[in-house]
Amino acid sequence: MPELYWSGYSRRSNGYFGSETFRDENGEIESLNTWSRFLAKQLHLNSHEWHKFNIFTRWIASSQKTTLVIFEVPGKVRLKDVFPCAIQKDTLSDPFWFYLRLLEQLSTLQDNSVWAVRDRVRGIETEESGKKPNPKYRFMHDTARHAIHVSETLEVAEKTVASIIAQHKSFQEEMGKGAGYRRVGERLLWYDHILSSLRHRASANKERLLNEVQLAFHSVAQYDSRIAVKIGKATQTDSAAMKTIAFVTLTFLPATFISALFSMSFFNVSDDTGEWTVSKEIWMYFVIAIPVTLITGGGWWLWQKSFQPVWIGEEEEANTLRDLRRKIKRGDSQRVDSYEMA
Repeated sequence: MPELYWSGYSRRSNGYFGSETFRDENGEIESLNTWSRFLAKQLHLNSHEWHKFNIFTRWIASSQKTTLVIFEVPGKVRLKDVFPCAIQKDTLSDPFWFYLRLLEQLSTLQDNSVWAVRDRVRGIETEESGKKPNPKYRFMHDTARHAIHVSETLEVAEKTVASIIAQHKSFQEEMGKGAGYRRVGERLLWYDHILSSLRHRASANKERLLNEVQLAFHSVAQYDSRIAVKIGKATQTDSAAMKTIAFVTLTFLPATFISALFSMSFFNVSDDTGEWTVSKEIWMYFVIAIPVTLITGGGWWLWQKSFQPVWIGEEEEANTLRDLRRKIKRGDSQRVDSYEMA
């Protein structure tokens, strides 16, 4: 084994393929070493696990034998059961025969991963939303993380298989075009296509999930906007009630103020007879109070009309209208014509 196989970056890598050819004195291939690494993430209901394949192979040309050293293969994956049987002995002359069996297992694992993510995304898409949206952001986040990992391992696996195909083609051109070599090459191309298809499916899962996340955010924002509108309407109702109270107060306040200021007492009780009497000067109260009340109410109305509130987003239109009024008051007709009235 080369020393780089044991390096830190190799052990932490998410996938790779390498090979090394040894030749005799005549330049003929004597042996061929290959090493590779594949990762696959498997999703469960409430958990997940990583499947790792660290493979080293050494093929001896004279004996047509292949030595396999396999690390970290999950117990559920029985690679021994997919070794060549007696009918497939011609493939043993190809040092890449083992990768066909390995890629079969890898394709199965990746297919399970892709469809597990798809099932989660489909569950999010078909979930019925009530009047008040309550997205499961934590579940969406975890699903997005799994989808990213699955896409990552598929992209690396596809690149790794492309490297295997390139190295196998180089080996086949040098060794000849036997049936066993062609069979291995054709099958490698098949698995490359399968992994490419799964990668596109994984990419579609990510896009669909992103669409659902955006929909969740928009639904919550729209719901909050509707609540804000209802709050605004309730505030307007309260404002109208306060205006009514203010108007009633404004109506009675001037007269009350005048009566209190001048200590006007219009009703007296006779000490002798106990009868109520009305002052003859009561007309003075009404003569003063009624005009003051009308002037106060009119002043309040003019104030409201002259200093109307400017709504958010309408500042520019308000400034334009204010300038137009100033031009009209000054009699500047030439400048007034320059404004476009909608």
